[in-house]
Amino acid sequence: PAANTKMGTKRIRPVRTMGGNRKFRALRLETGNFAWGSEGVTRKTRILDVVYNASNNELVRTKTLVKSCIIQVDSTPFRQWYEGHYGVTAGRKRKTDEKPEEEVSKSNHVERKIEARKSDAKIGALLDDQFSTGRLYAVVGSRPGQSGRCDGYILEGKELEFYLKKIRMKKSK
Repeated sequence: PAANTKMGTKRIRPVRTMGGNRKFRALRLETGNFAWGSEGVTRKTRILDVVYNASNNELVRTKTLVKSCIIQVDSTPFRQWYEGHYGVTAGRKRKTDEKPEEEVSKSNHVERKIEARKSDAKIGALLDDQFSTGRLYAVVGSRPGQSGRCDGYILEGKELEFYLKKIRMKKSK
């Protein structure tokens, strides 16, 4: 039977399968492990919403988590990593009258490392806009009803443009 994994407090049931093996049927999930491909970073983050599913709009309305559905995840773990790694804020619009925050003292070596990385600190404009809203679009890569997990990757580049267009078309109907 279908698991119909929903969003909510984690609820997983083990299921016995052929040969005495086990599957883990996720009935509800609230977090997942998502990879940011271009940066080579993976973080556990909260799942906020299901926004698009190519196979069935009913699965979006009922917020059912299935493989290859487009979801929104919390951007905080990725933003914190980005700011720590590159020393540059991600997604925040810079204000001119903003007072400087208390700087944490860093060793000379760490400061040199961060300065060297700043030249590589470039994110796409669409991804930067998402960081400012606090939500990132991601694709579910695992099968939550089979593995008991909801893992995937953050959308970026051409794939992000494609799905943003699909989501806008769906909203305009």
